[in-house]
Amino acid sequence: MRLLFATLVVALAVQASGGILGFDAAGTERQLALEAELDASVDAADLAFWMRGLAARPHHTGSEHGEMNVESLANWFTSWGYDTEITSYEILIPRPTERRLVLESPTRFVASLTERPMMSDPSSRFAGDMLPPYNSFSPDGDVRGNVVYVNYGRIEDYETLERHGVDVSGKIVIARYGATFRGMKPKIAALHGAIGCIIYSDPVDDGYYQGPVYPDGPHKNATGVQRGSIMDLPLHAGDVLTPGRPAIAGEPRLAREDAAAIAPIPTLPISYGDAEPILAAMKGPVAPREWRGALPVTYRLGGGEATVHLKVTFDWQMLTAKNVIARRTGSQFPDQWVIRGNHHDAWNHGARDPISGLIALLAEAKAIAAMPEPKRTIVYAAWDAEEHGLMGSTEWVEEHIETLRTNAVAYLNTDGNGRGFLGMGGSHALDKAFVQAADAVVDPQTGVSVLRRRQANICVNQGGEACGRAKSGLQFRALGSGSDYSPFFQHVGIPSINSSFRGEGHSGAYHTMHDTVMHFERDIDPGHDYGVALAQLNGRITLRLANATVLPFDLGAITTIVKKYLAEVKKLADDQRETTKRQNEHLAAGDFALVLDPSGSLMPPERRPAVPHFNFAPLDNAVMRLEQATDALELEANRDYAAIERINQLLYTAEAELMNPKGLPDRPWYRHQLYAPGTFEGYGAKTLPAIRESIEYRNYAQVPGAIEDLAAALDRLTMRVEEIRVLADD
Repeated sequence: MRLLFATLVVALAVQASGGILGFDAAGTERQLALEAELDASVDAADLAFWMRGLAARPHHTGSEHGEMNVESLANWFTSWGYDTEITSYEILIPRPTERRLVLESPTRFVASLTERPMMSDPSSRFAGDMLPPYNSFSPDGDVRGNVVYVNYGRIEDYETLERHGVDVSGKIVIARYGATFRGMKPKIAALHGAIGCIIYSDPVDDGYYQGPVYPDGPHKNATGVQRGSIMDLPLHAGDVLTPGRPAIAGEPRLAREDAAAIAPIPTLPISYGDAEPILAAMKGPVAPREWRGALPVTYRLGGGEATVHLKVTFDWQMLTAKNVIARRTGSQFPDQWVIRGNHHDAWNHGARDPISGLIALLAEAKAIAAMPEPKRTIVYAAWDAEEHGLMGSTEWVEEHIETLRTNAVAYLNTDGNGRGFLGMGGSHALDKAFVQAADAVVDPQTGVSVLRRRQANICVNQGGEACGRAKSGLQFRALGSGSDYSPFFQHVGIPSINSSFRGEGHSGAYHTMHDTVMHFERDIDPGHDYGVALAQLNGRITLRLANATVLPFDLGAITTIVKKYLAEVKKLADDQRETTKRQNEHLAAGDFALVLDPSGSLMPPERRPAVPHFNFAPLDNAVMRLEQATDALELEANRDYAAIERINQLLYTAEAELMNPKGLPDRPWYRHQLYAPGTFEGYGAKTLPAIRESIEYRNYAQVPGAIEDLAAALDRLTMRVEEIRVLADD
């Protein structure tokens, strides 16, 4: 009863606010009726049924249960009335044939490299086609060396080691999971001369320090190991042998030794149970306080006493990745596509990652199939081989890139789900539309909208300016990489959104054998309440984009966010200039006191080139022109636009104007000039990446060109806005 009342209140609030963005009064009424039907149709029992079938066994790419899931998904979509196809790509995926890690001195210890099945969890007892713990796209290797502890293995961690006089050249590093994408840990280690890499989950981050461990609680136990790909995702997504091209017959392929995205040094993930004897055997300086975990050992940097032997070999297989693509053709604009996706492959059972997001997608698709035809075509996609490097989605995008540039209105992604608070990232031009949809979905715990609950969470935990900004309207976080939106958003320029609920469903099961149905339904989202909410949220925004008279893109939001990012990079340059000047003055005076750089890291005691003054005027002027154009643009759904189809096409393809056809410096696959994964961060986003990273990494000669490129892109967008305004005024 409370939920029905809350839904009614939300519907009345939408009507009182002037309707849904992109709809006139009559359209708003029809759309609200569809959304009420959506809410009533999404059934938690369906979600539970689908999860228990899809996650019953391991279903990684090429597995028996994975093949069964592809057939089940295709059959479900077809039975609901979708035109369904299975698309296939031949991709390179390594499978381990040997994994060995031995502490040889000062004592001997052989790592088990296995996870313990739980007798209380049927899924873990009957594992079937289980993948052992390994890091996909580690090279083969057989190395022996002293061990150095490198904390999270970030660039700043190696600067700390240097100040302590610890060199990793010719050594094997041990890093803990967290703080950065796992693939960056061997990449950065190799740049510093390391010959091997071990990655473990410390219980201070992911284990008993956080609470009871599985099966007594949700957190990682002493045998749990996080698997995962370590391909160089910030270089490109997709098959490592066909970057920028689809992995289909007739396309040229690189030799494996020429595939730059394969990690540079042999790498192996282990449990904290296996890590403890290695860390306990290490000597050398005591690690800084912030580097210390929760194991009962003295954390030391090592470097000269403990020696390990690390060996990994792989069967480098060509496997078939299979996507399930389901279409419902639009009644008025069949060549305008709203695409909704989630991957179906998992490291093993994958109840949370990815099935909790996939079952929400299925619930949306089933409900929408029973409704009248949408104005625009809706495409549902279940991607394969995401876990190895976003491969199924990337290959599909690369195969259909020209059609997508013309037809794709937006891409909406989920990649698993939890419970608690709404998390959202994406194209800022879709901020307002998504926020309005989120304000129409009822939070299952509180009865307020999921938007209001997220705003309250920010106000309680951050307060001040953050609270004020949240109340005035939540903004998307910038998207880096790590899920299937990357090829759509950062390679092609298709407006994209990534969303989930998180913050309360704690779990140490990520990429372990314990990511099972029992774990999910007991510890993460009992009753699938937030799976229902995720389906209602993404189903809403899918329907609104599919049915809007005027697509609800706010191009003025791009101006706002670019101004914010531009102020940040200007400050970065000014701060770096000042700290470099102070550092050089200290050194000239014979004072070797260390100076903090703008990121808070200590600068090494060496003279640096002066930071030039960059000419941001072209970018300032381009932002001003864009702001003037967007301020003059008013589009209302109740206007009779003669050129509505053309206006909508100009709106949804506007994001593509922000792409640089040359790509970003040293990684041309990534083309978006506002957002990209950090070169040495991986998942985390770098905004205005070509400018920001050129300053951060002191490649100052690249900055003027990056400024000019972005200014030209903003001017193209301004011309687009002016064309829309002329059409709207006719």
